[in-house]
Amino acid sequence: MQKIIISLICCLLPAFAFADTLKIHDNAPDSHIVVKGDTLWDISAKFFKDPWLWPKIWGLNKDTIKDPHWIYPGDVVHLDRASGTLHIGKIKKTESDNVKLSPSVHMQGSEHNAIPSISASAIEPFLSRPLIIEENGLSNAPIIVGTHEDHVLLASGDIAYAKGLSKDNGLLWQIYRPGKTLLDPDNNEVLGYEAVYLGDAEVEKFADISTLKIVKTFKEVNKEDRLIQAASELTGSYVPRVPDRQIAARVISIYAGVSQAGQHSIITLNKGLRDGLENGHVLALYHKGDVTKEKGETLTLPDIRYGLLFVFRTFDKVAYALVMRTQLPVQLLDRALTP
Repeated sequence: MQKIIISLICCLLPAFAFADTLKIHDNAPDSHIVVKGDTLWDISAKFFKDPWLWPKIWGLNKDTIKDPHWIYPGDVVHLDRASGTLHIGKIKKTESDNVKLSPSVHMQGSEHNAIPSISASAIEPFLSRPLIIEENGLSNAPIIVGTHEDHVLLASGDIAYAKGLSKDNGLLWQIYRPGKTLLDPDNNEVLGYEAVYLGDAEVEKFADISTLKIVKTFKEVNKEDRLIQAASELTGSYVPRVPDRQIAARVISIYAGVSQAGQHSIITLNKGLRDGLENGHVLALYHKGDVTKEKGETLTLPDIRYGLLFVFRTFDKVAYALVMRTQLPVQLLDRALTP
């Protein structure tokens, strides 16, 4: 009998430890009907204080689900307060016309209507454009050498001429201009180069000097601008999770060249695949503590944790992240650490 009791205690201990990591909101609802525009992060945040613990919240692990195409508008998310997890259910009416929630597995064939982990609209442009370029990535790329009727600036519908284009890479190309160099603030290593996306072009005729038609522009295109093969859009659905190792990154760039960022802004980190950073990793944001003086002594106050980042695209040495939650403006050189 004693062995049975000890065995039961050993089985329950992981459950108690698990519950401690998941803090339910005091005003959390019993259920939520999924609507178009919801995200897994937002749904989790309705019930729990730590939405980045997404796999635990849904009672899953990274080996159980690789791609969360399984929740759809019309599904009902039910909070199981006893286990501290969420489940998908369906609304069923009983004979007395009372609404009853029945947990069940819900599968649909199409991934297009599935609820994404985070807002797809915020990150889509960064999934289809190679905005971080390796050294010499643009200098060796095909180049625009001339324009029709010698136009100085090109816009949609204009004709341009380029050298270095290959039929093997297809008709569709993206136009870039070299941007700033990304340096590691800790050791001054060159991590890559930002490429400024200008627009899209389509080849009308391949030759030593090929003819292009400018299909779309976001900024004015000119001679000397570079061409990169159009990339197919990457998947934008990831399982939010805490890194398995300690990551200590810094904010080295904020999209659009501003010095501060707010919620749903895109920032660049000085860590990437080589450092163990992966798509879906969630990092906590820290601002360096202020320096003050007390009775003639200089004191550095503790760093302030003020927000969360969601990593959605990783390169070898750098990564893009979406600011999911912030109580302060994100500033250059702020730290992003494993929560």
